[in-house]
Amino acid sequence: YFKINFQKFRASPRHLTPHGLRQCQPPQRWASSLPMNTVVLFVPQQESWVVERMGRFHRILEPGLNFLIPILDKIRYVQSLKEIVIDVPEQSAVSLDNVTLQIDGVLYLRILDPFKASYGVEDPEYAVTQLAQTTMRSELGKLTLDKVFRERETLNTNIVHSINQASDDWGIRCLRYEIKDIHVPPRVKESMQMQVEAERKKRATVLESEGHKEAAINVAEGRKQAQILASEGQKTEQINKAAGEANAVLAKAEAKAKAIRLLSDALAEQNGNAAASLSVAEQYVSAFSNLAKESNTILLPSNSGDISGMVTQAMTIYGSLAKQSSKKLESVSPEWAMEKSEELVPPAQ
Repeated sequence: YFKINFQKFRASPRHLTPHGLRQCQPPQRWASSLPMNTVVLFVPQQESWVVERMGRFHRILEPGLNFLIPILDKIRYVQSLKEIVIDVPEQSAVSLDNVTLQIDGVLYLRILDPFKASYGVEDPEYAVTQLAQTTMRSELGKLTLDKVFRERETLNTNIVHSINQASDDWGIRCLRYEIKDIHVPPRVKESMQMQVEAERKKRATVLESEGHKEAAINVAEGRKQAQILASEGQKTEQINKAAGEANAVLAKAEAKAKAIRLLSDALAEQNGNAAASLSVAEQYVSAFSNLAKESNTILLPSNSGDISGMVTQAMTIYGSLAKQSSKKLESVSPEWAMEKSEELVPPAQ
């Protein structure tokens, strides 16, 4: 039903398809059409022409004016020294966790030695492409699926290093390799999306719990600070209250001591006993007038109407207490007792 011209599809055995048909050899991207030997030749910039003399390598023509011998010299290869971009076909690779990936890339290379590129390998483009594919499969087999997406730059660097180790004998230098697309199976893609959603929910739950935790900590810290401040306030209040009471007691004691000193000074003066008798009489009359105001039970002395007798009795008690105080003071220090006795006992009138 159809006719195939095998002369048209002439190629090397490596281009055989699984069905046995041959495919045409991919064109060399960096090779121009071979020029004829016109004796005087002008080589373009960034190109190298490999010349053979009688079928044997003779020399490489540099850019500019060159001369060749007709019939004997023949231009066998034309190599471009520019940077070359090659699309690496899509291929399947298995990762470390047994996930099949479809991956393709772009390869950037340059010819450094035209002699090795011409005689070191038959098809430089095909050789480098196959080397890039095999290297990419081997490097992907060392990584899990998650690391493939995270470490693409490291993967590209490893592929370039592996290609350069093998392509040194070909006079080719791989500059860089970039992965274009990575395709995963639909089920794996769905599981990855579910994993991403679960991770996001987990992060949201963790953030929410951390928010509740921080809020509870802040509330507890606020209550703690409030209790500390309240206790410090109560402490300060008690201290101030105690200090105020102590100052009041001291003030009362000082006032009472001052009153006693003034009274003793007044008693030591002339007519002091008369003034003391008058004061006692006034207090007696005042106390007698307040009887039966707070209670209906009254205890009265037999001589409650004798004011002079009551005053004399009070003065006698005062004199006996003063004498007892002077005796105690003499037993402690005679000089100090004399001074105190003079203060307590008024001079005889």
